[in-house]
Amino acid sequence: MAEHNDLGKLGEKLSVEFLQKNGYTILETNWTFQKAEIDIIAQKDTILAIVEVKTRSSIDFGSPQDFVKPAKIQLLVKAVNEYVISNDLDLEIRFDIIAVHKEGKEFKIEHLEDAFYHF
Repeated sequence: MAEHNDLGKLGEKLSVEFLQKNGYTILETNWTFQKAEIDIIAQKDTILAIVEVKTRSSIDFGSPQDFVKPAKIQLLVKAVNEYVISNDLDLEIRFDIIAVHKEGKEFKIEHLEDAFYHF
């Protein structure tokens, strides 16, 4: 596996642990529908958090969250609609980004709630 894939998997693992420590229940990881993949689907109280994880080895070329493009957002919205319908859920939906980047020997995690809105 390529190094960037390993880094991405590590970022997702760290993000799951972060969410769990902050009271979220992880419902799904790497859930796919057609061409869309949702990194993490988590629930906290009445909120269904759709989480896109962006991991970078450094922020020299921009923050990880800067790499979530409109086309990706459209795919996420389509996938979420399918997930909610197929699981008959009645929850508030929120789109989050967890940005993970390396600083020295440690990873920094930034949780951006309501990071973008579907359109």
